[in-house]
Amino acid sequence: MKKVLAFAIVLVIVVVIIIPMMVVGGINKIDISERSDKMFKGEDVLIRVYMHEQDKIVEMNLEDYIVGVVAAEMPAEFELEALKSQAVAARTYAVKSMLVFGGSGVIGHPGADVSTDYRQSQAFLGGEKLKERWGTTYEAYWGKISRAVEETRGQVITYNGEFINAVFHSTSGERTASAKEVWGFDYPYLISVPCSWDQKSPRYNDKKEFSLAEIEQLLGAETQVVAAIQNGSGATQIIEKTDSGRIGQIRIGSKVLSGLTVREKLELRSTNFKIEIQGTKMIFNTIGYGHGVGLCQYGANGMAKAGHNYRQIITNYYTGVAIKNIMGS
Repeated sequence: MKKVLAFAIVLVIVVVIIIPMMVVGGINKIDISERSDKMFKGEDVLIRVYMHEQDKIVEMNLEDYIVGVVAAEMPAEFELEALKSQAVAARTYAVKSMLVFGGSGVIGHPGADVSTDYRQSQAFLGGEKLKERWGTTYEAYWGKISRAVEETRGQVITYNGEFINAVFHSTSGERTASAKEVWGFDYPYLISVPCSWDQKSPRYNDKKEFSLAEIEQLLGAETQVVAAIQNGSGATQIIEKTDSGRIGQIRIGSKVLSGLTVREKLELRSTNFKIEIQGTKMIFNTIGYGHGVGLCQYGANGMAKAGHNYRQIITNYYTGVAIKNIMGS
């Protein structure tokens, strides 16, 4: 009886667990191979997108996905050439993550290439949400962004033959930042470059006020800002600036903090800030919005308005790169 029972258990394991795993593995390999062939025959590229709000993976045309990304990430009012530069950057970011190209996909969601959660990948909006956002301008904006994507179809950004980390941000303010100063990784194509094209951005300047008590609460009681002012040691002192002119390290009260930490804890728009003390208030004046690395979106629009095309925009913000087509054409 024990032998029969043991055999039955083994049979269940084989039928229920091992065989399905083998079948699924085989399907995945065949599916990936077929999709890879399509990519280099100029046919539609398929991407597997984790829809985080529905908690499911959906397979869709890569170019349709890029339309949804551009619509979510860049104002539709922008110039066509700016939208094209965003489309190429967004496509590069997506393709670099795709499993068929050796990407790592989405952590925690096996089989997904990208996620619609901007904290994991790029923002994405579908038709219904865009209708809510754009209202009566939906048809015009959808057509405009679709054109930007179609006219750059399959195009990605490479450096020495490899897909780049095509990061982007809203407003750089004076200069973009290098990847090294923000994340500690040195990419030759993500260096600091001048940017004078984004000054009309509504996010170019910002001001936030905090009471000294709020500063101690948000940055830690050990900052002792009030005591620092009272004993004459000064409330703030810039210790180090980055190569792009942003705050690297700063003393606030009795505590030394990185500019990134101050930005995060005080929810500032950037690390390019100056501080004023007015009575019992500390005022932060910031320039720019975002981490500052890579493509500056408002800068791209400024360049487009000045007559530059999307290729010129891309090579301005990503140093030494080339634009290739994954379709092989």
